[in-house]
Amino acid sequence: MKSLAGRIGLSRSATAERVARLEKAGVIRGYRADIGQLEEGQIEAFLLVTLQRTPSLGVLDRLAGFSSVRRVSSVSGQLDLIVEVEVASINALNELRNEVAQLDNVEDLTTSIVLRRDIERG
Repeated sequence: MKSLAGRIGLSRSATAERVARLEKAGVIRGYRADIGQLEEGQIEAFLLVTLQRTPSLGVLDRLAGFSSVRRVSSVSGQLDLIVEVEVASINALNELRNEVAQLDNVEDLTTSIVLRRDIERG
């Protein structure tokens, strides 16, 4: 609000009141986040992979060939693999995701981007 007030030459309280009136009148109908490109190597994600059959050494061999893959864990339960990746951009993540999804024996793939690491032990 401070930045907007400075740009239009009003006090913060006057700006807040004006914005509230515009919201109430339906002139301002919402807000959106415009997220810019992150610095290289800052996007971490998990690819949650379900295979058609296990084990799948071919899939593991192919995953080992991707430089952005940091760790692959075989797990029990509904998923078969958790693939930890680090990429430079959302576009790079989408490209990697598409390549992994097309590997033989991959039945399903879900992507989860790491928002923050709350606890990390060395």
